[in-house]
Amino acid sequence: MVRVVGEDFEQRIVSIKEALDIARNMDLDLVEISATANPPVCKLIDYSKFLYEMKRKQKELKAKSAKIVVKEIRLGPNTDDHDFEFKLKHAASFLQEGAKVKVEVFFRGRTIVYKDKGEIIMLKFAQALAEYGKVESLPKLEGKRMIMILSPKKQSDK
Repeated sequence: MVRVVGEDFEQRIVSIKEALDIARNMDLDLVEISATANPPVCKLIDYSKFLYEMKRKQKELKAKSAKIVVKEIRLGPNTDDHDFEFKLKHAASFLQEGAKVKVEVFFRGRTIVYKDKGEIIMLKFAQALAEYGKVESLPKLEGKRMIMILSPKKQSDK
């Protein structure tokens, strides 16, 4: 015995064979919803339509979810003021668009001895962008490059 429910169908308790006959007559599928209930609950639905609706809902949720974009800005330990300002404007626009900014100072050849200069440039960069974003990870040296990540400020953070 199972409890049969569905649209355009008054729920009732019938045998499994009778429930399958009802589903066949209505051109629907009999789907078990709750096996632990007493008696088990089965629903009359068009299963292929049900699967289609589920896929569509999942696709909508995926489309609405936030996509995190990471933009990259490269500097050198001896970056000139004009270049610095130019890259600063780009980073500010990226942060306003909602993208994260990965700031990288690349040390070529012997410029690795200017690690402190690179860190100073990065901290100056972060200070200049304080109104648009916040530092997610402080500057850290990885091989020949020093990396810092800035994330955009939310509307509530401003």
